[in-house]
Amino acid sequence: MSYSVPRAVVETFYKVYAARDMAKVADFVADDVIWTISGPVDVLGFCGTRRGKAAVLDMIDRRISEIYRVVSFVPEVTMVDGAWAATINRLSARMNEGERMISYRVSHFLRFQDDKIVEAQALIDSYDAAEQVLGHHLGGEHRARSGEQVVVV
Repeated sequence: MSYSVPRAVVETFYKVYAARDMAKVADFVADDVIWTISGPVDVLGFCGTRRGKAAVLDMIDRRISEIYRVVSFVPEVTMVDGAWAATINRLSARMNEGERMISYRVSHFLRFQDDKIVEAQALIDSYDAAEQVLGHHLGGEHRARSGEQVVVV
């Protein structure tokens, strides 16, 4: 018989995660967890892969707070299927330098075993997030010569 995570476990995890209650977050993280955040590591130093509970909790608690203070983390869509949960979330934060607010979307794909996260893949809207953290557009000045088409990605 295969494991299926109860939706209530996923919802409770996000409540404590949004509250940044690290003691309770720790209860949902497996000792051998692998947690990857895909995003611009040069701008958001907490991106990348962390292995093990201590590294993941440090990333959530300390590494993220080196850049900004999370004001809210709201799951907008949650799907649970077997051991997996997928969410689309809205993160809002205040930059540490100044009072500027940022807000961007992040998707989580979490695999649970025995009500603990054993694998996490997070995808952030990295272009939007990087622009907000840096405080300027990344597109630069791209001017087309007469008759040329320019696509900025």
